[in-house]
Amino acid sequence: MKKNETITLEITGMTAEGNGVGRSGDGMAVFVPLTAVGDIISCRIVKVTKSYAYGIIDRIITPSPDRAESGCPVSEKCGGCTFRHMTYSAELAVKDKLVRDAFLHLGGFSDIPFEDICGSDEDFYRNKAQYPVAEQDGKLICGFYSKRSHRVVAFTDCRLQPKIFGEITEECLKLANEKNIPAYSEENGSGVLRHIYIRRGFRSGETMVCFVVKDKSRLGDLKAISEKISDRFGDVKSVILNVNPNNTNVILGAENITLFGSDEIRDILCGKTITLSPMSFYQVNTAQAEKLYRCGMDYAELTGNETVLDLYCGAGTIGLAFSDKAKKIIGCEIVPEAIENAKRNAELNKVKNAEFYCGDSGELAAKLADEGTVPDIAVIDPPRKGCGKLTLDSLVRMSPAKIVMISCNPATAARDAKYLAENGYLVKKAKAFDLFPKTGHVETVVLMSKVNLNK
Repeated sequence: MKKNETITLEITGMTAEGNGVGRSGDGMAVFVPLTAVGDIISCRIVKVTKSYAYGIIDRIITPSPDRAESGCPVSEKCGGCTFRHMTYSAELAVKDKLVRDAFLHLGGFSDIPFEDICGSDEDFYRNKAQYPVAEQDGKLICGFYSKRSHRVVAFTDCRLQPKIFGEITEECLKLANEKNIPAYSEENGSGVLRHIYIRRGFRSGETMVCFVVKDKSRLGDLKAISEKISDRFGDVKSVILNVNPNNTNVILGAENITLFGSDEIRDILCGKTITLSPMSFYQVNTAQAEKLYRCGMDYAELTGNETVLDLYCGAGTIGLAFSDKAKKIIGCEIVPEAIENAKRNAELNKVKNAEFYCGDSGELAAKLADEGTVPDIAVIDPPRKGCGKLTLDSLVRMSPAKIVMISCNPATAARDAKYLAENGYLVKKAKAFDLFPKTGHVETVVLMSKVNLNK
C-alpha cells in the first residue's frame, strides 16, 4: 500500500476517536474518519505505517444504514463533533461497545453485568462554550478548532449549545471589533483577546460571559463592552475578565476580575443550588448529569447512616446530591476555587453534614487513611487520566464497603477497576452514560464492592 493509492474498503468497526476501521486486501487496518460501520467506500490513502494506514473518503459506493445527514454546515471542518454523520442509535451502540471493550480487553473483566447505555437529547445540551478568538481579513472571528490543529473555523451557531451563546458571542465580536481589540497570536504572543467563554445555568438561565485575555491593557474597553452585553441580554448576570499571560494551551489563567454583576452564577442540580465561578468544574450536560448522579446514588444504596468520601469532588455537586441520604460527606479537590464553591454550595443549601478539603485527592486520601478514617462508601470522579496510584492505595487501606466510580474515560476506568479488583474489590455492575452526544466522549458509572469486609 502506498500514499495516494485508492482502494475499495468496507468499514467493519469504529475507534474511540470516531474513525471507521476497515481491512485492505492484504489485511492492514485502515482508519477513515466520517465513516460508519457498513459503509463501502473508495478510499484514498493519506498515510502509511508498518502496521496500519489512514485514509479519507474519495467516494461512498454503498452507504451504511447507520448514515445520517449532519445538519451542520461546518461539521467536516470543525473538530468538535465526531459522530454527526451517524444516526444517534448507531452512535450509542458504538459508545456502549467502547466501554464494554475497555473493561474486557484493558481490565480483563469478562462477566460484568452491564446495564444498557443511557442516551441524551442530542441538540443544545451544553451549558458551557469556550470559543477561541482569531483574526481574519483584519477582523476578529471565533468558533472552534479544526481537527488536530489550532486553526479556528469561524462559526458560532453550534447545535450542541443554546442559541443564545451564538447571539452573545456575535455581539461580543462586533463590539470588540468596534474597539479594535486585537486577537491574541499563539505564534508571537502579540494581541490581547484569547477566548470568549460562556457558561449558563441550565435550569436558572443565569449566564456568565468571560473574556480571556493576555493582559489588562484593554480593561476599560472590555468593561464598556460588558455593560452593553448586560444591557442587551437580561440573563447575563456576570461578566468576568480572566487574565492568562502564559504561552500555553490551558485556556484560563489564575486571575479573575469582575467587570459586571456577580462573581458567580447559580444553577439547580439534583434539587440543590449550585454556584459557579469561571474555574468551577460542572458537567456540561445538566439533565444527563442528574441521571448520572442518581445512578451513582442508586448504586450506593444509602440508608442515612453512611460516611461518604467524595474524591475529585469539584464544586461538591456529587457530595451534595448524596447528602440528604448520607450521615456525612467528606469532599476532596485540588482546585481552591472549586472548594470555595463547594463550601458556598453547602451553605446555600443548608447542608450541615458535608466537609470539603483542598488538596491533591491522593495526598488527602492518604492522610485520611493515616488518621484511621473508614468511609462506608467512596465516590471517585477523576479526570481523564484516572486515579493516581496513591489514591487507589489509600482507598484500599481505608477499605470502604463500596466504591462508586464515575469516569469520563473508559480506558482509565478499566485500568483503575482492574487495580482495585486485584486488591480486594469485585465489580458488581456498570452503566455507560452519553453526556456528550455527537462527540467521542462517554461517561461510565461502576459499582465495586469489598469482597470480604472482615479482612
